[in-house]
Amino acid sequence: MEDSAVYVSLEFTPNPNTLKYSVNRKLLDKGAANFTKKDDAEQRSPLAWKLLNINGISGVMIGKDFVTITKTEDGDWDHVHRNASDTIDRHLTAGETVLAEDLAAGIANQNSSEIEKRIQAFLDEHIRPAVAMDGGDVTLDRFEDGIVYLYMQGSCAGCPSSTMTLKVGIETKLKEAVPEVIEVVQI
Repeated sequence: MEDSAVYVSLEFTPNPNTLKYSVNRKLLDKGAANFTKKDDAEQRSPLAWKLLNINGISGVMIGKDFVTITKTEDGDWDHVHRNASDTIDRHLTAGETVLAEDLAAGIANQNSSEIEKRIQAFLDEHIRPAVAMDGGDVTLDRFEDGIVYLYMQGSCAGCPSSTMTLKVGIETKLKEAVPEVIEVVQI
């Protein structure tokens, strides 16, 4: 498949400030990488760095086979879309690196408790694939005193329906799967 032409297709997300670009390439084996600062992206993701240099883009999330772009409040969607789509296409067509190898490999937290491992497994299997369909991601920060602290990323960050997703979707299902969970909060 890597020898075939690159296809980049636009998908709208529930978040009015994000667009999702699906591609016919595997960008990551699993999970997602989120970038909101050019300096962070420069060494870690050449693709995110290029996209963050486009006027009007404030965030880039790279998923398994998609890239989610978040625009600034004053960003112009026509400019952002045209340049983001072209940048993704050119970058992938040239076969350039998407993520640094150590970042793509995903360094696991060796200090996770047994409960955190169960929470992470549930998120990986049941929650993250669903939110990825809308160009987002949910990552575990920590579990403390019955409370699960999550980061909402990509189209989930700042989305008008993210509170509903978090409380009705994630919290309800996570409480059923991991009885030690009392509450889920976004950080």
